[in-house]
Amino acid sequence: MKAVHFGAGNIGRGFVGLLLHEAGYEVVFADVADALITQLAAADSYQVHEVGEHPTVRTVGNFRALNSGSEEADVIAEIATADIVTTAVGPHILKFVAPVIARGIAARPAGLAPLQVMACENAINATDILKSEISQQWDPAAGSLEAVAVFANTAVDRIVPNQEAGQGLDVTVETFYEWVIDRTPFAGSEPVIPGATFVDNLGPYIERKLFTVNTGHASAAYFGFEAGVEKISEAMADQDVAADVRAVLDETKELLVAKHGFNRDEQEAYVQKILGRFTNPHLPDTVNRVGRAPLRKLSRHERFIGPAAELAERGIVPEALLGAIAAALRFNDPADAEAVELAKILAASTPEEATEQVTGLSPDHPLFPAVAAVVEEAKANA
Repeated sequence: MKAVHFGAGNIGRGFVGLLLHEAGYEVVFADVADALITQLAAADSYQVHEVGEHPTVRTVGNFRALNSGSEEADVIAEIATADIVTTAVGPHILKFVAPVIARGIAARPAGLAPLQVMACENAINATDILKSEISQQWDPAAGSLEAVAVFANTAVDRIVPNQEAGQGLDVTVETFYEWVIDRTPFAGSEPVIPGATFVDNLGPYIERKLFTVNTGHASAAYFGFEAGVEKISEAMADQDVAADVRAVLDETKELLVAKHGFNRDEQEAYVQKILGRFTNPHLPDTVNRVGRAPLRKLSRHERFIGPAAELAERGIVPEALLGAIAAALRFNDPADAEAVELAKILAASTPEEATEQVTGLSPDHPLFPAVAAVVEEAKANA
């Protein structure tokens, strides 16, 4: 069995690539980072160090590596005979990998089982995004795309921090992970990946992860940044920060229970597990890394505005989420391009204009006035 995985970075090697390897696949890593690909191509194996509860070290072998920019023809040939294609490149990069995937699918010999395609990104329904991009590149003369490829959405969760210098290809990750895959597109022929969980209704799991893990993690980063600490674990050791993050997740918990029917006690246990993960002192994760790209994190259907808007639509004022939104607006890391751009938007716009531009909320939305007030305060204190 063979899997082509786009994205040979820390998440690709320490999460998706690891699980595919342990499921028995030969993994072909594809990436445009030439130095990384060269290093991977020359290596026989690398190690994944899982830290936290029940730490262990896993060795990954049986892989190859190709530069998807300079060796595109070889990547297409690998896709043409692969069983699975996965990505961990970032949602905004999917449009760049879609053309080569489309050409690889078109090159598959007749009689092969449909290629199974899964985008493993921090975005809702990322595989749908990838499929849309592939469809735009698809030549109808090649037949029906649906006849030769199966596209399944996923929800992925594993904290993979910036790595310490000198680790080479080895990756440090937390012990916890979750890879939930929509079973329904496979029509009974889903791949055997022991580390993955297949479900019939993925939507609730995507939102549970986004509105708990991502919302909580980013909240810890922004509140921690304001508290002047460096690491996420240090932020969570601050009682005020921990209380603020807990309050945010209390609000998202109420939404998830009401919207998706999650058992309240089970959701509380999930929240407790997530908070425990953030306190892991073995993960050198910084508030600047987790807080980067605030414009994306403050967009309409992301981790803050998404749940806050739904709570407002239910007549609930999301006070804790508004506090996290305020902290995100004050994130002023000069090394982060989006933080710099956010500051420019706030300086050049009225509160109402900035609210609409940054959050995508329409002025008639019930959350809009509260966010505009937070934006006005952020402008006044800038």
